[in-house]
Amino acid sequence: MSNHRERLGYLLKHAYLAYTALIEQVLAPYGIEGREFAVLLVFDDAVPLSQQEAARRLTIDRTTMVAFVDALESKRLVERRPDPADRRRNIVSLTDDGRRLLAEATTAADEAERRFLAPLGPDSTRFTADLARIIEAFEGH
Repeated sequence: MSNHRERLGYLLKHAYLAYTALIEQVLAPYGIEGREFAVLLVFDDAVPLSQQEAARRLTIDRTTMVAFVDALESKRLVERRPDPADRRRNIVSLTDDGRRLLAEATTAADEAERRFLAPLGPDSTRFTADLARIIEAFEGH
């Protein structure tokens, strides 16, 4: 019988926990957490997004997205404004402070990602490409 530490589910879960702990640690000085970082990244788009569109991209429910936008707005990192094409929708965009913080936090997160993948050496590029292929194969299933 195989060891539970060799099972894919165990390995993925514990790799995810290690990665998120590292990301939380490097983002803490910026006053944001990993999920807020992901929300900032999705709103850092050339095409303005509504809260609903961002929630869909991140596969989180609308209520959770509203809470994230509320929190980021209270930190003055994003701002809501009515969509000129549909006033029932809010468009969310980064503020100048949000863009600055995101640039700095992205640099820190990129370095953390390099540290996280360092044990793989040159195989880290293949590892991330393989993960992307797996995700793509199962999207929508």
